[in-house]
Formats: sequence, structure tokens, C-alpha cells
Amino acid sequence: MKSVRQSYRPTEEILYLLEDFRRMVNDCVRIGLKDNLTSMKSLCMKAYYQLSAYDVPTCYRLTAISRAAGILRNYRKELKKKRNRSARVPYITRLSLTDCYGFRIIHRLVRLTVRKGEYVFIILNNHTLRTISGYTPRSLTLTANSLSICLSKETAAIEPTGAIGIDRNLNNATTADSDGSTQRYDLGRATEVKARCRDTKSHFKRNDLRIRRVVYGKYGRIQRNRVGWLLHNVSASIVRRAKEKRFGIVMESIRGIRKLYRKGNGQGTNYRAKLNSWSFYELQRQVEYKARWEGIPVAYVAARGTSVNCSICGSRTTEYPNERRTLRCPKCGISIDRDVNAARNILAKGRGGVRFTPDGPPEVRKEAVKGNETTMTLQSSEQMAGR
Repeated sequence: MKSVRQSYRPTEEILYLLEDFRRMVNDCVRIGLKDNLTSMKSLCMKAYYQLSAYDVPTCYRLTAISRAAGILRNYRKELKKKRNRSARVPYITRLSLTDCYGFRIIHRLVRLTVRKGEYVFIILNNHTLRTISGYTPRSLTLTANSLSICLSKETAAIEPTGAIGIDRNLNNATTADSDGSTQRYDLGRATEVKARCRDTKSHFKRNDLRIRRVVYGKYGRIQRNRVGWLLHNVSASIVRRAKEKRFGIVMESIRGIRKLYRKGNGQGTNYRAKLNSWSFYELQRQVEYKARWEGIPVAYVAARGTSVNCSICGSRTTEYPNERRTLRCPKCGISIDRDVNAARNILAKGRGGVRFTPDGPPEVRKEAVKGNETTMTLQSSEQMAGR
């Protein structure tokens, strides 16, 4: 599944509908918190008939309840994380609407039900029409200024003949594939964009919370748009290369990275801010959904030891004193770039577990035979097709 997004100008009827939907979601959240409801079924049985007070089609009741159930689920997760500390009670302030049943696409128009027998229409641009042609629209999401259509298609998973290992870093993404070639994608511009936006916001001195939210929101959107475009180019290039060579994709399973950089751990404010703004998961998300759209399997391996262990013999490496990104192995004597070494180790872990090819480091093959937990396999074609 994937979605396509475009801008539009809402009419007064659409704005009233968005406001009603927002209030419906908040009512469902209030009911769920009051009665301590933990499932969508129980929330639906409790709130469905209470939403009849709103003069909107019944199809929006179910989507409002589904939206509220997701909000309540995230709220419970936040409570578990903070334990004894109280989490912020959820409340939606932005106008939005989600529809899975009542909308229709007719030629260049999206028909949206306002009331029984009453409709509004939104014109689709050429990019949206090209994207949705040949696919099945699943859902529609509206905000005060944007429209998003979710699409789906049936994809047969390919049988990979090799793999591409991806090492994600702050300023670059490095890949190594089964053909022995490596490639580095520069992400330094994304780091510069984040630093400029962060510096601009730090010079804002006006003590007005409302104005601060407007200014911070503006530069947040600028940052997301520019960084998202850069990550899109990198992820599309990686998936395109994997599709051409019929390779699977292997990435590190990075978890808890934000907890490593906190106040009082001896690192400067700029250093912590730079690493805490690292978009490692966004790149992973884009690569994964684009790969699955093309039927390319994706696997994850443990991140432990990928950067410091030698990709040739498996020994622990050391860094050159004057070269931070170059490693030297005292056992085999090789000098190698740190990112290339990590990408090759990720490739070796994934390839050893998947059995893409019979070659590879001996220790990787032994771990794969023994069923080592740090070596993960790519999912089978049947599992991928089921997803």
C-alpha cells in the first residue's frame, strides 16, 4: 500500500464536515477514557449510537471510532513508558477526516458525501491521476488544505538472487551488494537543513507562546519537506537498484538510539541536537514500503558489531588516530572505510542467514547453521505476499 497527496481549496461544506469529524473523534476519545475501553469493538458498541447526534453520514462514524481507538492505544503506550508520570490527555485540535466507504473517484473528481443525497467534489491534479490509474483506492484522508488517497495492489514477491546491505549514518547511507560493489549516498545536505532550521528557531526571543508555535511550525514544515525530498531520492535509488538486480534488502534493526544522547552524558548541546534529529527511521520506512510495493523482500539484522568488526576476518578493528572514518584490522592488516565495512557486515549477516549464495565469511555460515539469534533471515515469498 502507498498514498498520493495533493493540495486543494476546501469549501465551507467541507470545513463543516471536517469540524464535525474532529468533534466525533474527541467524543469517542472521551468515552474511551471515561469507561476505560481497550478495544475498537467495545468502543464501537459504546459510542456508535451516541454519534447519531451529528448530522453526518453513518460511514464517518466507523472511521471516527477507528481513529479514536488508535489514539487511545498510543495513549496507553505512553502511560506505560512514563510509568508513574502522567501523560498528556489526547485531544485533537486540527481539522481532519478519514473515509473508507463513502467516497468515489469519477473521472477527474473525488465525490465526497456530505449528507444523504448531498455531495461535494474535489478536482484531482494530473500527478494524482497518473498515480492512482490502474490501482484500487482504499481510503481518503482530508485536512484543511491537503487530500491523500491510499492505494493498494497485489504484488508477487520476487525470488532474490542476492542482497543489498544498507548502513545508515548521519551524513550518508552506504550500500554493499552481493556483486561486490559499494555505493555511498550523501545526506550531508539534510543535516545542514536541520541545522539551519534549528539555528533560526534558537534566535527567536519573543515571549509569546502562540507566535512561537506558528514560527516553529513553519520551520518544521520547511525542514520536513526538504529532508523528505532528499531521503526520497536516496530510497528510490536503492530500491531501483535492488529491482534491477533482483536483490533483497538487508538493514540494521536500530532501537533505542534516542536514549543514548541525553542531558548530562558529557556531550555538547549541538552534538546531541544533531544526533537526536537523525532521520534513520524515516529512511528505513521509505525503503521498506517502496521495496514491498515492488515485491522486494526486506530483512533486519542485529546492529551489534557491524561497525567495529572486520568484514574480512571478523576481528575487532581500530581507528587511525588522524582519520576518524578509516579502520585498520590488526589481524589481516586491511584498511577500510568505516561505513563500507559496516555495510559489508550487514550484507554478510543477511546473506548468511538467507542463503542467497553459498559463499560468504565462514563464521557467518556457522552462525546461520546454528541458528544464531543475531542472524535473521529474509521472509519467504508466501509470507511477503500475505502481507
